[in-house]
Amino acid sequence: MSAPPPTIPIVLAAGPARTDGAIPDLQHYLRPGTLQLGAPPPLALYVHLPWCLRKCPYCDFNSHEWRPGREGDALPEDRYVDALIADLEASLPLVWGRTVHSVFFGGGTPSLFSPAAIERLIGAIRARLRLAADAEITLEANPGTFERDRFRAFRAAGVTRLSVGVQSFHDGHLHALGRVHDRAQALAAVEEAAASFDTFNLDIMYALPGQTMAELDADIATALSFAPPHISIYHLTIEPNTVFAKHPPPALPEDDTAYAMLDRITEATADAGLVRYEISAYAQLGHGCWHNLNYWGFGDYLGIGAGAHGKLSFAHRIVRQTRFREPRLYMEQALAGRPLAQDEEVARRDLPFEFMLNALRLRDGFLLQDFADRTGLSVAAIGRTLDEAERKGLLARDLKRVQPTERGFDFLSDLQSMFLAG
Repeated sequence: MSAPPPTIPIVLAAGPARTDGAIPDLQHYLRPGTLQLGAPPPLALYVHLPWCLRKCPYCDFNSHEWRPGREGDALPEDRYVDALIADLEASLPLVWGRTVHSVFFGGGTPSLFSPAAIERLIGAIRARLRLAADAEITLEANPGTFERDRFRAFRAAGVTRLSVGVQSFHDGHLHALGRVHDRAQALAAVEEAAASFDTFNLDIMYALPGQTMAELDADIATALSFAPPHISIYHLTIEPNTVFAKHPPPALPEDDTAYAMLDRITEATADAGLVRYEISAYAQLGHGCWHNLNYWGFGDYLGIGAGAHGKLSFAHRIVRQTRFREPRLYMEQALAGRPLAQDEEVARRDLPFEFMLNALRLRDGFLLQDFADRTGLSVAAIGRTLDEAERKGLLARDLKRVQPTERGFDFLSDLQSMFLAG
């Protein structure tokens, strides 16, 4: 569930968006503009692999069902990898010379792709980008695509971190969530992930239809029994344009119960030595997800693949890019050198909210200098709002750092929205 940044706001373009699919020449981005940015922030690469065995009823990511064995519906693995490499090559002038610190294969279900395809992709990335020697390379995997040797083969292909979409170890809840795996498959997959990878993540959901506190306790205890270096724990939310939005599941826990569940999660993970370093992420020391930390720190990321989002900084502007969403159209366009569905400059007035939407998710907040460096704005641009949020008890700060308080974490959406442009 860690697909391209955790939340992408609607961006208002400061100028006309490109619509022909071509990636503009670098000089287009280097022309004079309203911002004065110094050295660019750290850079990551996001690679979207959009197919799933089944579309989950709560999922609003760009994922598309693929049913193996159905005549005429083979996974177009080779063609899609060709398109990704073409997309990357067309984008190289925009990131030339910059070091890439992490690669994240998200979906969809990237583990539907063969280890050979992932190895080919990683090789193509290493051949074209300056990849840091210790770069984190994450691949999302689901227990429903698990085979005993498959996770080890991904490790041999160059993946350094696996993120396993367990969601629950309770068969009834897995069925209600539309998952294609059961408890036994989940247990086997996590056991193999722990054996194959030095660092791995488990995705868990709570506040599920009909879920009791005892069932939550059992899920968390089972997850923690594997001593995972990292757990991402998400409240089930009903997103627009999903099956659950049209047909809401029955017996969702009341808000008070969900808050109590979160308290129980925080206590149990702390007892296991995990630190809640982000609103939904818990990790052992040294095992925070660098890729997501870069998102939340308003770093840059090049996004390739069907529907992938990207954010890139230049001397006088920050640009958001989106690739064509439908996989077959994306492949056609990317192979023709025209992968972009949208290419928009982030309006200056929207930058404080964009930054805060990400940075305030972090327990440690952000450095004021990073706000100035990564938005090109003076700290004075957010001074009054910082004062107001501090008066309300939502923020704490000193001369260098701003952090959400416990109350700010509890009412994070309210805190973030304070920075919306009026």
